[in-house]
Amino acid sequence: MNATNEDLLKPAGCDQARRSLDTSDDHDLTGQEPPPMILDPSGNGSGLASPKLARYATRDPNLYINRELSWLRFDERVLEEARDETVKPLERLRFLAISASNLDEFFEVRVAGLQDQVYSKLEPQDPPPDGMGPQATLVEVARFAHDFVERQYEVWREEIRPLLEKHGLILADPADLTPEESHFLDDYFHSQVFPVLTPLAIDPAHPFPHIHNKSLNLILRIEAIGGHHQVRQLHAIVQVPSVLNRLVELPRRDDGKLRFTLLEYVIGPRLDSLFGGFHVASWASFRVTRNSDLSIQENEVKTDLLSMIRDNLRMRKWGDAVRLEIHHTAEPALVEILRSALDLDERDIYPIHGPLALSAMAKLCDVEGFRELKAPSFEPRMPAEFAKPGKILAAIRERDLLVHHPYESFGSVVRFIEEAADDPQVLAIKQTLYRTSDDNPIINALARAAENGKQVTALVELQARLDEENNIVKARALQKAGVHVVYGIVGLKTHCKAALVVRREADGIRRYLHLSTGNYNPTTARIYTDISFFTSRPEFGDDASALFNLLTGYSHGHEWQKFMVAPMNMADRIIELIERERDHAENGSPARIIAKMNALVEPAAIEALYDASRAGVKIDLIIRGICCLRPGIPGVSENIRVISIVDQFLEHSRIAYFHNNGNSEVYLASADWMPRNFRRRVEIMYPVESPLLKTRLIDEILEISLADNVKARELGPNGEYTRVRPPAEGGKVVRSQMEFLRIAQEVSDADPLRQVTKQTILTI
Repeated sequence: MNATNEDLLKPAGCDQARRSLDTSDDHDLTGQEPPPMILDPSGNGSGLASPKLARYATRDPNLYINRELSWLRFDERVLEEARDETVKPLERLRFLAISASNLDEFFEVRVAGLQDQVYSKLEPQDPPPDGMGPQATLVEVARFAHDFVERQYEVWREEIRPLLEKHGLILADPADLTPEESHFLDDYFHSQVFPVLTPLAIDPAHPFPHIHNKSLNLILRIEAIGGHHQVRQLHAIVQVPSVLNRLVELPRRDDGKLRFTLLEYVIGPRLDSLFGGFHVASWASFRVTRNSDLSIQENEVKTDLLSMIRDNLRMRKWGDAVRLEIHHTAEPALVEILRSALDLDERDIYPIHGPLALSAMAKLCDVEGFRELKAPSFEPRMPAEFAKPGKILAAIRERDLLVHHPYESFGSVVRFIEEAADDPQVLAIKQTLYRTSDDNPIINALARAAENGKQVTALVELQARLDEENNIVKARALQKAGVHVVYGIVGLKTHCKAALVVRREADGIRRYLHLSTGNYNPTTARIYTDISFFTSRPEFGDDASALFNLLTGYSHGHEWQKFMVAPMNMADRIIELIERERDHAENGSPARIIAKMNALVEPAAIEALYDASRAGVKIDLIIRGICCLRPGIPGVSENIRVISIVDQFLEHSRIAYFHNNGNSEVYLASADWMPRNFRRRVEIMYPVESPLLKTRLIDEILEISLADNVKARELGPNGEYTRVRPPAEGGKVVRSQMEFLRIAQEVSDADPLRQVTKQTILTI
């Protein structure tokens, strides 16, 4: 690579001291090796040995984008949607709130992990592929994050808030309140708020209190009234009660406008009532973000994993502080008290020019009325095969089925499980549950199936990050109903999404299978794009039975017919498929790869893609979030294009297409191409073999996604994204998600085979 390219590709901060520490994975597991008797494909006891991964171990750091900065770039694309004037005002607010929530998780997990590495001074064997150690990364993250937060609040103050006020949805500051509203808030404070508040003094007799993760608090400077008390300056903290609504609705007027104020604006001006004989001279709102990652050393579990995770959840609130957000009007002395007590660096302090926790503003999106400020509602279409009660299994026996969520209803999955639960010929149901939801009809159906006498097994992943507590509750409920609940394999998360139904039929036992790229969560299924695949093919059933035997017991030696399973053979197989396209290109044959996923981090996969590009393989990657590959580098990746689509729904499906010299293959998967998915999770990838469904995936879903010229951004070699150019005058405007909505609504129930009408947008 020439010097010019090196300057172009060098990540900011590379000239700072680097350390050989691995920042390539989420810190969601210990990284310990799984039991070799179960998952060691090599037979040498490592469990993770892979000749394919080892082959691509040599890396040039200039060819990699830093993972953490790539995460922040995704949040930046979300913020772009909040600035997009073509987006409805309340949807713009929702995107702003999502960007804030994403940033919270980034600090809770990624920044916390980096800080742990810096303070512990551990030296893992493998350096990050981009060459930036944790200290250099923290510096760059802080620089980006401070600028990003300023832009978030600029969008709030200068664009979204004035726009909402123009349409009669008003968030009032204390100075904006009318006398009548102030009187109303006086009554509200004394009757509803005051009884809940607990002032916490800070002095030698009252040590600095523990501040809960992401809770909203007020720090106060207090003075004696009249000066007759000979006391020094006093300080205290008051937590803003999370049990009360942050948004306080003000009395309605006749002008049709809806006015709110914030709970801290109710409390702050009335703090004197908490301190008899003293006056609150100054106060400021603040918020602390803590390390919220669970680090479970499962080989040290003395009783059971459930108990240990429950104990760790209690400890989560005590994680080290990683960020302090405080209102910009706070006195420097108050900021220093907090900084010192929380043991934070200056770069960890974020002055906020607006309401803290912008994610809470999303509640405004749910107010009744104001339809003109919201995106048009839609009702997902129920595919014809799932519309007739009692006929779903028969339809799956006849042919494989594909459902595209959220455009087509997740009710299809619910009805599949419900029909199995009530069918007297169904003998057993086995299902994985990674992230669920409250009042989930699938949970209810599994419980009913157990009560109906069926053998029901649910593998509940207790370490689904930030959903651990919810999953524990669901696991207990299932156990009470008679479901056999297991928690997977020690040392690995179970991330695959599979449901197996075993049924007695006239010609023998038949297995029906649902596989998905997303979770069994009806709530997120309305806003995540995912693919559901239903089949009763015997080879798939054999692999599914072997998968559940592996997850619930001890199973070794199964010859996988259709599944590729991580951490056993998925990574090697993906690289083999990339290499096959490279070989076709080197032999002068057409070669093409299209892969859609949420994140691309795995260095071996990236190196294999670089090799394929050098050989002439045309590669299109549709990657929503993190991408560590640098496209468009002459002589390396000029044949690789990377786009990210950010729109009304969260892109979540994982699809991989390989041209294979005209014998095309299409795969669906639960996994992204990341080290954690390849090495530390149980994942599955599987082919779609029905010609009709393959055509739909290639000619409809992938083709339309690649043609998006409204909501797609293209990644450049410098790690930055730019909007895809709109079409020339007269060209076709393609907003992929709206196109999928249109297709789903136009498909007639009279077309149960879901025929694809190909509209050539580009040539696959």
